[in-house]
Amino acid sequence: MDTHFHDTDVPLSVALKRTISVIQGDTITLQQLLHLIGEQGLLFFCIILTIPFLLPVSIPGVSTVFGLVIILIGISVTLNRTLWLPNKLLHYQVNSAQLIGVLEKGVQFFTKLERWVRARLSYLTGSAAMNRFNGLALTVGGVLLIFPLSFIPFSNTLPALAIMLLALGLLQRDGYCILAGYVALVATILYFGGLALLVVIGGQNLLG
Repeated sequence: MDTHFHDTDVPLSVALKRTISVIQGDTITLQQLLHLIGEQGLLFFCIILTIPFLLPVSIPGVSTVFGLVIILIGISVTLNRTLWLPNKLLHYQVNSAQLIGVLEKGVQFFTKLERWVRARLSYLTGSAAMNRFNGLALTVGGVLLIFPLSFIPFSNTLPALAIMLLALGLLQRDGYCILAGYVALVATILYFGGLALLVVIGGQNLLG
């Protein structure tokens, strides 16, 4: 699969509607979903994988699997290599009804968001070096997404937001989205760092 990405020729909300319309059966594997996405490519796939963590409709127990896929996509973009996914991830099954519910919420979300997204600050997306750096940021976001902290508020939402903004910025050549993605990524790191500090302080107080 080609890791080069191109500007979408249709709005994301329309692309999501197309994906919803071709989902069949009780379950769908990630391989089948990636095949259905087709020409929209890896970055659109990244965006789809973040939607369950951004909206109040969820698919239980997918943060680790989706995070691993995003990490591998980020690595492929960073190294400019063909995407490789292990068979276990390719054949991971998602409930189709739950997925459709999530994507339908995504249609509403992106219908509102996409009016603000357009090509700008091209120096943040217009070179191979910057795109590889942005791919590294996607990888970091995926690592943060798989942290086992789902019981803590915003622990999945913040990294998912960073990934979505970075992928959207690359897909639409929008440097403002890229910048917002880095802000969300830094906020996630600071948030997790603060949680770790609280754990250390709490442990010291218990021992003291």
